[in-house]
Amino acid sequence: MTRKTAFAPVVDHRTRVLILGSLPGDASLAAEQYYAHPRNQFWPIVGEVIGRDLVSLAYPERLAALLTARIGLWDTVASARRSGSLDGAIREVETASLPELTAGLPQLCAIGFNGSISARIGRKALGYDDRFTLLDLPSTSPAYCAITVAQKQQKWNLLRKYLS
Repeated sequence: MTRKTAFAPVVDHRTRVLILGSLPGDASLAAEQYYAHPRNQFWPIVGEVIGRDLVSLAYPERLAALLTARIGLWDTVASARRSGSLDGAIREVETASLPELTAGLPQLCAIGFNGSISARIGRKALGYDDRFTLLDLPSTSPAYCAITVAQKQQKWNLLRKYLS
C-alpha cells in the first residue's frame, strides 16, 4: 500500500469557512488538484453555495474564487497508506495540523467536513473550540450515493450563513 500525502492548505487571512476533506483520491493526486475526479460533485456544489460557476473555470481560478468567497480548503489527513481512493481504505493516518492552521485564521467561523471520515478525524484533531462551528456535510464523492446530489446541495447550502 502506497503512502499518500495531502496538498498544502488553500487559505488566507480572510477565510471564514474551511472545508476539510479526508485525503485526495488518486485522480486528484495525479492531477495535483483538489477534487479532480470528474464525477466528484464538489465544484458544482460549492459553486452553488457561493453563486458562481466553478466548473467552467481553470483550476487556479477555482481556487481564487473560493478565496474571494472566503472559503479555504484542506484535508484532515496529512498522509496515510491507502490502496485506491476510498476513504474506508485509509490506514496508518498522520493527522493534519488542524489546530495550528485554525489558530492562524482570525476570521474563521465554521469548518465543514466533506464526509464522515473527514469529520471523525477532524473532530478528534480539533477537540472542542468555541471559536467556530463544526458542520458534518455529506461527501461529494461519487462513491457516496446514500442521498441525491440535490439533498447533498441542500445540506452544503448551510455554509452560506457563515460567509456573510
